[in-house]
Amino acid sequence: MALLTQSYVHGASATPLIGETIGTLLRRVAAEGPGRTAQITRHQNVRWSYAELLRRSEDLAVGLQGLGLKKGDRVGIWAANCSEWVLAQFGTALAGFILVNINPAYRVHEFEYAVRKAGCRALILSPGHKTNDYFASLRAVAPEIDTAAPARLKAARLPKLEIVVRLGADKTAGMLSFDEVARPASEAERAALADFGATLQFDDPINIQFTSGTTGAPKGATLTHHNIVNNGYFIGEAMRLTAEDKLCIPVPYYHCFGMVLGNLACVTHGAAMVSPSEGFDPIAALEAVQEEGCTGLHGVPTMFIAMLDHPEFPRFDLLTLRTGIMAGSPCPVEVMRRVVEKMHMREVTIAYGMTETSPVSFQSAHDDPIERRVSTVGRIQPHLEVKIVDQEGRIVPPGVPGELLTRGYSVMRGYWDDPSGTASAIDPARFMHTGDLATLDAEGYCNIVGRLKDMVIRGGENIYPREIEEFLYTHPAIADVQAFGLPDHKYGEELCVWIRRREGADLNEQEVAAFCRASIAHYKVPRYVRFVDEFPMTVTGKAQKFLMRKAMMEELALAEEKTA
Repeated sequence: MALLTQSYVHGASATPLIGETIGTLLRRVAAEGPGRTAQITRHQNVRWSYAELLRRSEDLAVGLQGLGLKKGDRVGIWAANCSEWVLAQFGTALAGFILVNINPAYRVHEFEYAVRKAGCRALILSPGHKTNDYFASLRAVAPEIDTAAPARLKAARLPKLEIVVRLGADKTAGMLSFDEVARPASEAERAALADFGATLQFDDPINIQFTSGTTGAPKGATLTHHNIVNNGYFIGEAMRLTAEDKLCIPVPYYHCFGMVLGNLACVTHGAAMVSPSEGFDPIAALEAVQEEGCTGLHGVPTMFIAMLDHPEFPRFDLLTLRTGIMAGSPCPVEVMRRVVEKMHMREVTIAYGMTETSPVSFQSAHDDPIERRVSTVGRIQPHLEVKIVDQEGRIVPPGVPGELLTRGYSVMRGYWDDPSGTASAIDPARFMHTGDLATLDAEGYCNIVGRLKDMVIRGGENIYPREIEEFLYTHPAIADVQAFGLPDHKYGEELCVWIRRREGADLNEQEVAAFCRASIAHYKVPRYVRFVDEFPMTVTGKAQKFLMRKAMMEELALAEEKTA
């Protein structure tokens, strides 16, 4: 292959893009293998074939249409992983509604923001998850629910919301039950739904996913059928998925990782989706792999760490595992090696992307050399383009860090009801500005260096937190680590690390500093070291460095350094 002379790659491919809506895709796959296993939800004792998944999704679509919902109406889903979530994903697509994914960890303020911003006309929700009472949050924002007739809500703070559907068969004031809405449809209703589905276009918006919003209010990335069907397909291709595979999906459905890398990667290949539990539980995931004979397993690095480090890990037989994806946050090299060696995931892949790009732009291949799979995020996905640019927007040479920009079928339509935010993220050439710092080597392999906003500049020297994290992972006493910058009067910024020790390990600040000084440049040695039992995390398993930074600034009484 020709070596790169500049940091630009494109995924030339003889495999055409799929020109189908999600509904057309599901109908085709169900017709090709109606008896194949589609969905296993272990905590609900659900086992559906593709024919049954289609039938139940049609039931929900017809039921929602019967309530007066029209193409383009927004339907919120607020629930942890469950079979009804999957029905909502496919049922809304069959009817041309736009599914609005609401983070299961959201509280009252965030919930209200998401429903108002997307203009949800309907909401499907569970009673709650863990200690989060969803009904209480809804009543706090829309107390009118308690006296409203079902499907006739008029709430001052949620003016667009009319229909609330609660999961299950139970009755709650002002709400319909999921089971009554998703009652069995007649053959005539199914035929009418199929005819209507044929009028939908694959470029129609179908999904709104709210970004994490660590700086300001969350933005609603608006994705189309075309965006996520094709991304799911090419992700599955990189994993070599077939109809014989069973993929364990312990990552959240509300996130692209669950619904695209998980569900749509499976459906585009006729594979089985296996849900081990409502929220991530290491034992439930390991049990699902062993008892269902799963061939694939998804997770963010912290999930794999939790499984590998669990005291009961040695008792599980994981020999059926072959593939899977580790993504969602930077993947430590040492964790990747342990996954390959101890979990038998010899074809595990690394994927990189962002919600706004459906999400995957880079993915390693099953036959990439192991050193490539443990040290990069692979090469460009088919039909996509990426360039790495400097602060002036000029493409940099291979090996030089810069911002990663993505263009192609995967780029979102835009942020919902936010033209200025869209314009600041997608430039006139339709490149999505990711905000991620990356390098491309001469062979096109990508390495994510960090976030533009995460880069630490100490006395004029650039420090990439991920580099420090990768180095510290090589210490035998360190189970997990997060590095970030803190303001400093003399140097502008200093490096801080939070470390979680391995169980039973003994390690102190001086030993960490000595370990660093022996192997890395002096300016990269952390000024501050803290040992913690856990990190503040998002529900998807991403460490929230901004909260760690805030905690340290309060502890050390630091103030932001003013810049000219």
